[in-house]
Amino acid sequence: MLHGKKILVGITGSIAAYKSALLVRLLVKAGATVKVVMTPASCEFITPLTLATLSKNPALSEFVRNTSGEWNNHVELGLWADAMVIAPASANTIGKMVHGICDNLLLAVYLSARCPVMVAPAMDVDMLQHPSTKENLATLTRFGNHIIEPVHGELASGLVGTGRMAEPEEIVDYLVNFFKKHEPLSGKTALVTAGPTYEAIDPVRFIGNHSTGKMGYAIAEALAQQGATVHLVSGPTSLNTIHPSIRVKKVMSAEEMYLACQEIFPQTDIAVFAAAVADYKPAHKADQKIKKKTESFSLELTKTHDIAATLGKQKANGQLMVGFALETENEKANAIGKLESKNFDLIVLNSLNDEGAGFGHDTNKVTIIGRDEQIAQYDLKSKTELAKDIVRVISEKLYA
Repeated sequence: MLHGKKILVGITGSIAAYKSALLVRLLVKAGATVKVVMTPASCEFITPLTLATLSKNPALSEFVRNTSGEWNNHVELGLWADAMVIAPASANTIGKMVHGICDNLLLAVYLSARCPVMVAPAMDVDMLQHPSTKENLATLTRFGNHIIEPVHGELASGLVGTGRMAEPEEIVDYLVNFFKKHEPLSGKTALVTAGPTYEAIDPVRFIGNHSTGKMGYAIAEALAQQGATVHLVSGPTSLNTIHPSIRVKKVMSAEEMYLACQEIFPQTDIAVFAAAVADYKPAHKADQKIKKKTESFSLELTKTHDIAATLGKQKANGQLMVGFALETENEKANAIGKLESKNFDLIVLNSLNDEGAGFGHDTNKVTIIGRDEQIAQYDLKSKTELAKDIVRVISEKLYA
């Protein structure tokens, strides 16, 4: 549900802080990476050790770590998160947020955050209904924050009324729905090919290549994180994905990949051909292992299906196709030729001449070329980060 999302949980001095442990646990279980920031007062209600254990990250409450003297960088924390959830949010902290008071780490992170901020108030009924609190919540909304409304029920004071923090399950559901609404590729379906293909010579040997599938898998993850439902057709790799929006179809040969893509392609909005598909396969596969009997051995090869070119001819209006070109010479000219011949909308060019790029690396360096030959160049970076750049270009192109 929240796979790959980075969630910052802020906890303030409220009895409802005991619910934060369950909230953190549910967020981690939903696939999010969670970091916790606490006000000093909240440490009186729940221990940082509990939250650190559940989140698998230190629970921070001070600007400087007492043991090491290391600074807890509030700016980095504010930039790190995809969303910040302050739950529970006390009347005191809400008032400070409104007025820009910055007397603890949580408030410094809040003022530094560029991500969406969700606020889950928790307080007694009379405190919530006080004109100052109502005005503060209205002001937070005007600032662009999102209020997760408190609910009606029995309160810690013994009174019954509205003021209970929303249940952790409700907060998780709020986050899931929020990201669905704000993901640019929500409702879109994508086809991604990844990895090599193995073309059998006999039951033991095959023709293959050095592709690991890392780039294709990273693109599938990036598309899913932007809301797309992804069909990943994967050649033989050691990689796996657990994202619930990615459906993996494992194949071995170019023919198997071709048949899988033919079935999926008509229902897709986006197709990214990142696999290193064999251009040729043995004309005949031996039924038994070929024995080493002669000084020389000839192998007749025949062309495989050109998956991208075939589907490019079938492309309908509204479908967007992205290809990859791994080149060693005349890189730009060869990539543009491939872009046109296969009816791609975008082609991602990378060169084996660039150190750290190509097969086997965790990094890549690419140039993205469009039909208008507009070029965007990207420096060497991790394939995960590069996949996000590629998906950003895809999204822009899709809605242009």
